[in-house]
Amino acid sequence: MKIQGKLHDILDIQSGISKNGNEWQKQPILIDTEAKFNNIIAIDLFGDTIEKIQNLQIGAFVEVKLNISSKEYNGRYYTNVSAWDVSLVENVESEESEMPF
Repeated sequence: MKIQGKLHDILDIQSGISKNGNEWQKQPILIDTEAKFNNIIAIDLFGDTIEKIQNLQIGAFVEVKLNISSKEYNGRYYTNVSAWDVSLVENVESEESEMPF
């Protein structure tokens, strides 16, 4: 799935060690889709994807390719939105978002 919108904010990198002993890093970003309701979406970037936003400025119009997944834990469901690619959109007028909602 992909969405487009303005880069609203870049949050601090979070890191840790998994149960398997592997180090991990993630960096949440906020994308403003400019939709009428629920327009700000938090998306987690992992690994090499974090490097793709280093030269982007807040307010830049970007396209984010992402996966949405939900997992059950103790009878509750938790949803993750994870990006696998982020790119700057050069021509904002000719691009349209492919958001199904």
